[in-house]
Amino acid sequence: MFVSCEATILHADLDAFFASVEQRDDPRLRGRPVIVGAGVVLAASYEAKAHGVRTAMGGAQARRLCPQAIVVPPRMAAYSEASKAVFAVFDDTTPLVEGLSIDEAFLDVRGLRRIAGTPTEIALRLRHDVVEQVGLPITVGIARTKFLAKVASGVAKPNGLLEVPPDGELAFLHPLPVERLWGVGRVTAAKLHSRGITTVGQIARLDEHVLIWMLGRAAGRHLHALAHNRDPRPVRVGRRRRSIGAQRALGRRPRSHDDIDAIVVGLVDRLARRLRGAHRACRTVVLRLRFADFSRATRSHTLPQATTETRDLLDVARGLLATAAPIIEAQGLTLVGLSLTGLEDVNAIQLALPLDRRHDAALDAALDEVRSRFGAAAVTRAVLLGRSPGVVMPLLPD
Repeated sequence: MFVSCEATILHADLDAFFASVEQRDDPRLRGRPVIVGAGVVLAASYEAKAHGVRTAMGGAQARRLCPQAIVVPPRMAAYSEASKAVFAVFDDTTPLVEGLSIDEAFLDVRGLRRIAGTPTEIALRLRHDVVEQVGLPITVGIARTKFLAKVASGVAKPNGLLEVPPDGELAFLHPLPVERLWGVGRVTAAKLHSRGITTVGQIARLDEHVLIWMLGRAAGRHLHALAHNRDPRPVRVGRRRRSIGAQRALGRRPRSHDDIDAIVVGLVDRLARRLRGAHRACRTVVLRLRFADFSRATRSHTLPQATTETRDLLDVARGLLATAAPIIEAQGLTLVGLSLTGLEDVNAIQLALPLDRRHDAALDAALDEVRSRFGAAAVTRAVLLGRSPGVVMPLLPD
């Protein structure tokens, strides 16, 4: 696949997005440590991050690290509106925009030099426009590949701009810690560190077969390619999701089986509605659990036929949850996450339902219609009455 010989891919990423919106809307919060979310940290300003506060950290731990922090409740509607305004700036910059989440995107500015200037000039103007029109700080990385543009924006944070020239790519990349590579999480980093590998350059000097032996075929090939900045993926406009997911942090207090089941019902109900709204169907359900000792477990099941039905998805999720019951009983549960993967277009697979399942499909359709007209809270399942749905994060369209 063609990769430009120029650095024309921008990765634009809003800084501490939720916290920045709060500081924008309340002048008293500017320059002060801000934490969004009380039970679990949803976002932290850079003033709070300087004290060690991080996203997904427990609220009590965050307040111990930064007792002077101001804790504010999340305002999802405000974040959604801010995201739409920022993406309007992206769309005015170039027609080639690939959204990654509500606060970051790739932009391809190749071919715009005559009408808009160099990539650096375009990035400077983009940052200025976001500040002027939306009032939020944004960091931009510029490189030949999507991977390196994202790394550059991460290095340039907060509120920065960094271009990696084509003749300086490996000199920039190789001194960085291995955690900068996509796909290197806590477990993979620990494996690499145990063998004395701490920088990207050390990975680049290894033979691909050695990495495959250490990490497995897919991960070994992936990291070997990235360590040499081999990433041929283009910026894709309107790319459809390969999966959709949601999770719920539970805190550390004990939860009964009925409480956990209701949480799973709520997650499935939310995801199934998104699935049908996007005219997709799901083949594989993935359950992710985090326990009180911070260990994790993943369970998955692939259906023989793709489905859009809430009942089908809930049956699978409950079955997966049952397999982890002994661990939950022994260790306690602090987070439940669900992902629907193996997505297919409904129109392409022409789902055919047996007569005994048409009632379920009709019920799903009726609930979706009511919610689309009167809001998601207009009707709910009996088991969810009186229960908090948790924080529902704003999302890009599915």
